[in-house]
Amino acid sequence: MSDIAETTRQTTLEPGKGTSHGLPVAVLLEVTHRCPLQCPYCSNPVELDKPKAELSTEEWVRVLNEMADLGVLQVHFSGGEPMARKDIVELVQAATDAGLYSNLITSGVTLTRDKLEALADAGLCHVQISFQANDPVLANRVGGYRNGHAKKLEAARHTRAVGLPLTVNAVMHRQNLHELPDMIDMAVEMGAHRIEVANVQYYGWALKNRAALMPTMDQIEECNRVVAEAEERLKGVLAIDYVVPDYYAVRPKTCMGGWGRQFFNISPAGKVLPCHAAETITGLEFDSVRDHALGWIWDHSPALNLYRGTDWMPEPCRSCDFKEEDFGGCRCQAFALTGDAAATDPACSFSPHHEAVFKTAEDESATGDTRFIYRNLAGGTPEA
Repeated sequence: MSDIAETTRQTTLEPGKGTSHGLPVAVLLEVTHRCPLQCPYCSNPVELDKPKAELSTEEWVRVLNEMADLGVLQVHFSGGEPMARKDIVELVQAATDAGLYSNLITSGVTLTRDKLEALADAGLCHVQISFQANDPVLANRVGGYRNGHAKKLEAARHTRAVGLPLTVNAVMHRQNLHELPDMIDMAVEMGAHRIEVANVQYYGWALKNRAALMPTMDQIEECNRVVAEAEERLKGVLAIDYVVPDYYAVRPKTCMGGWGRQFFNISPAGKVLPCHAAETITGLEFDSVRDHALGWIWDHSPALNLYRGTDWMPEPCRSCDFKEEDFGGCRCQAFALTGDAAATDPACSFSPHHEAVFKTAEDESATGDTRFIYRNLAGGTPEA
């Protein structure tokens, strides 16, 4: 995310909703689900949107202008792999013309110098590249893409060469947490401005690989130490964002700033979601930009209003002193672990499911399982 200051507003909802929500400051645009990588922790839906269902260039341009009218400040072009869209430069230009700050979230494996220069000329403001490890063999095995790590390093060099700021997205888990110190040093060496040390969150495809990804408690404690030391050592050099794994948490994270309060996601087919994983909650119907204006969806969509604010909360959330801070935690995680999206997030120590979830983490982290289940191997056989 950029350093643009957050602005909020209060909007009265329909009678009976009993709460309010703020300005949608940032939007994640999943312009496609196509991707050359096969990351076992992928948070995209198990059932991906087909290319023929994707919004057209003209539809995305209209939506970008509607976002600007709504008050959105930042757009994050993501996927899948956004570079799979042949019109990505045109979409970035449309965001620039609408006055939006734009960030490209990419695997980097198809990001050439020429394409980066075109994106920069179109007004792209920032690039975020994912890295699976510092060791090339491990990185390529995790990503399921032969020679992917070398291509990522090249893309990072090109990003800095054209003058764009760079964030390294380091997705951490049991099989690569030992590489964290080297990954932090790698980010410094490539001139990154920021690194996101993001422990895997278990939605979508990541649930299928949880036993192979779940870190041990000892690893998390070491990760905490490494991050704290690096924050002190690299102050003013590299900003570090740190996301701990929910299964070892005591308090739930404020997921996306609260359901439908400051953020939304648009799927490749145009569905407006409160977060990228919301379609994992079966039974919810999300409105599409093909059917409604974006402003109407933000204010009136039943799915976006369902878990807004605090009135929907059961006990113990309803009586919790922190309910206006964490807004109940993650609805997708509650559904994944309890079957009830309205349940207390099991990451919270007050949840009746908390101890069982913690035990699951301990048990699965001790399995020693290293096998990944990939969607497919379209990117080429990963190196052993």
